[in-house]
Amino acid sequence: MFTKSVGIDLGTANTLVYMKGKGIVIREPSVIAVNTKTGKAHCVGHEAKEIIGRTPGSIVAVKPLRNGVIADFEMAWVMLREFIKKALHGSITKKAKVIICIPSGITAVEGRAVREAAEKTGAKPVYLVEEPMAAAIGAGLPVDEPCGSMIVDIGGGTSEMAVISLNGIVTCRSVRVAGNEFDTAIINFIKRKYNLLIGERSAEEIKMEIGSAYPDEKDSSAQIRGRNLLNGLPENITVTSAEIREALSEPISHIIDEIRTTLEKTPPELSADIIEQGITIAGGGALLRGLDTLISEETGIPVHVAGYPLDCVAEGTGKIVEDFERYKDVLCEDSRYW
Repeated sequence: MFTKSVGIDLGTANTLVYMKGKGIVIREPSVIAVNTKTGKAHCVGHEAKEIIGRTPGSIVAVKPLRNGVIADFEMAWVMLREFIKKALHGSITKKAKVIICIPSGITAVEGRAVREAAEKTGAKPVYLVEEPMAAAIGAGLPVDEPCGSMIVDIGGGTSEMAVISLNGIVTCRSVRVAGNEFDTAIINFIKRKYNLLIGERSAEEIKMEIGSAYPDEKDSSAQIRGRNLLNGLPENITVTSAEIREALSEPISHIIDEIRTTLEKTPPELSADIIEQGITIAGGGALLRGLDTLISEETGIPVHVAGYPLDCVAEGTGKIVEDFERYKDVLCEDSRYW
């Protein structure tokens, strides 16, 4: 028997760890700070995110994942090890079974990197599950029934659209346009319109505070602080939700185009199910105000936001961990990743 079983949502922006019998025990940013003199981890998660852009030369804060895949293998496995150790209270035994998520559109090399990073922490066996499948399970969709369920998971690095039936993905799309791309769009818009340079954290905060995908009755505004590119001095400006909506229009249009493409590739019988059941959206991007309304208007299909969109993927891996025999057919058996 395995002494410990954990499910991991290894995301570009955040990593969540689900422990069997306990639920989600870790919910932290996917950031690690390393001491370049010693090569050891200085801190991970919330602590590391707080010091991004504020570190001395000897400490470097990095995000080891980019666009849903591992960009820095060494940093990724060290970060993963620290999170698993924290979840297991300091010890990783060889008998720790790990189920970890991968985006559906990644290459064989990228998939192997995730598996090897998890194995290098000392955990075995390691199983992989595709993110849209985990998100659908976490959102409570009937993935094991012979009917079409559509999930759209908008994370930090990737957006995944999938139609699922009988424990398998019938058709799916994966695009590297998601929450981080929303932040970049806001940074570029402010730079272009106001000659003001703002940081990633400021862009994320403004997105969460007044960002929206669809016009609402009251137009809100917020103060944003940055560096004036003309005179190099700090400056405060006020931006409106209409401006942020304009900034976000391009990446959102890209995601909606991919949803349409997924629907076009769906077999007719399953399309009929989706028209009846609707589309479920999950991930941090699902929290953008009015996104469900906009997708519904553009596709003509009802759209529901999952109960806890940020937790769907982690909850899905958790359900697999809790009831492994029932869900083992949804795991990746692709030999490319081994």
